[in-house]
Amino acid sequence: MKRILILALAFICNAGIFAQAPRRPNVLFIAVDDLNDWVNCMGGRKGVHTPNIDRLAARGMLFTNAHCAAPSCNPSRVAMMTGVAPSSSGIYHNGQDWRDRPRLAKAVTIPEHFRAGGYTAFGGGKIFHALSWITDGYGKQQNEAEIWDSYWPKATSPMPDPQWPKAAEARRAGNGYLYSKPLARGKTSKGRPAHFFDWAPDNQSESGTADYKVVSWAAAELAKKRDKPFFHAVGIFRPHIPWYAPKKYFDLYPEEKVFLPPIKKGDLEDVPPAGHRSLRKGWHRWVEENDEWRPAVRGYLASISYADAQVGRLLDALDSSPHAKNTVVVLWSDHGMHIGEKQHWEKFTLFEESTRVPLIILAPGVTKPGETCDRPVSLLDVYPTLNELCGLPKRDDIDGVSLVPLLKDPTARRDRPAITTWGRGSHSVRTERWRYIRYANGSEELYDHKDDPDEYTNLVVSRPSHAKTIIPGLKKWLPGRPAK
Repeated sequence: MKRILILALAFICNAGIFAQAPRRPNVLFIAVDDLNDWVNCMGGRKGVHTPNIDRLAARGMLFTNAHCAAPSCNPSRVAMMTGVAPSSSGIYHNGQDWRDRPRLAKAVTIPEHFRAGGYTAFGGGKIFHALSWITDGYGKQQNEAEIWDSYWPKATSPMPDPQWPKAAEARRAGNGYLYSKPLARGKTSKGRPAHFFDWAPDNQSESGTADYKVVSWAAAELAKKRDKPFFHAVGIFRPHIPWYAPKKYFDLYPEEKVFLPPIKKGDLEDVPPAGHRSLRKGWHRWVEENDEWRPAVRGYLASISYADAQVGRLLDALDSSPHAKNTVVVLWSDHGMHIGEKQHWEKFTLFEESTRVPLIILAPGVTKPGETCDRPVSLLDVYPTLNELCGLPKRDDIDGVSLVPLLKDPTARRDRPAITTWGRGSHSVRTERWRYIRYANGSEELYDHKDDPDEYTNLVVSRPSHAKTIIPGLKKWLPGRPAK
């Protein structure tokens, strides 16, 4: 509370300004966990059912070339909520407590900044990550109660039960999750949930699922009349694994018609050893050997469509609320997801599958319906964008750049690429055409998205003289000395 009071005084001294201004817009801030670019409006994959995310895109602006700051939950979410890049903060992995880093010890998060500016800030569901949720349920939360006015169900346990559905007919138990041999049904190893890497229809009613409960709470909040503008954060956990969703979403994807992602034999032969270190080849080998790739894709697709349905419920609630015409909506995902591409599952790489994310912004009076922007942008840019849209003071201690010029004109010039960091000293630079990857040991990759959108051909190997002419212009964007 002391931090909020100090910030509020700074606002008053800086601005005495808001007293005469018209009411500022509200913000509905929707995070969808582990959602890659398999969204219909993004060109995704043929047959993906995302009518509600598509509906939001049709009302606002879709950024088709948006990328996370880090391909991992904790560093990505910390970067989004603080506006500080991983290379500046030193938060690179899931097992780090972000307040322990010197750059972030006094960082002002988005909800704190909005509260100091006269907003009510409340949230529910997964917005921040947790350190030990894999082994201890949701474990120690990286969320902090004091940065919000309220949080549902509570800041230290933001997902209601059932966090891990027990009603699902888990077929694979724990096999595939870091194990080369299947485990017996219901068995665990090293304390990990037996169903963590799994996919199956969820037998319970949809209204009993955790994300449904979060959205029901969020819809009720939207229905309330309020004296102050609000920042309303809603975290949807699916399509994070395990891929459990009500049967009707599996029924959207008959198994015999489920597609597999495109792959190329020998795809990894030109990738340096540093690019192999995070790949879950054991998972992929198990999936292939047990003929589970198509069922796994089906589970991911069903989970996407279930999450999309929750987004639809939120949009319906907003449309019927008193705030329908004065609310900025931001929908984002923390990182992408490999579903077998490059012999890998999950995130944790600097390839397109891990870094590219959906980002949609609807800003009344600013965006036009159905516009798209192909400029490379970062989730780091959301914080300064919201500041500008909501009339809050700029911050000099954040690393992103406002997207408002692009919201007004999606063809506006933007030279800045999107930078993604995975571990200390390893980064990718994504422009409209190129992806340049440089690992901490100096090894490199370069991909031409004009001719090679699946990143099959590393030009550093196949066309080294060509790569030498391209890389210097990309290398200049690499972060300086990374934080420890």
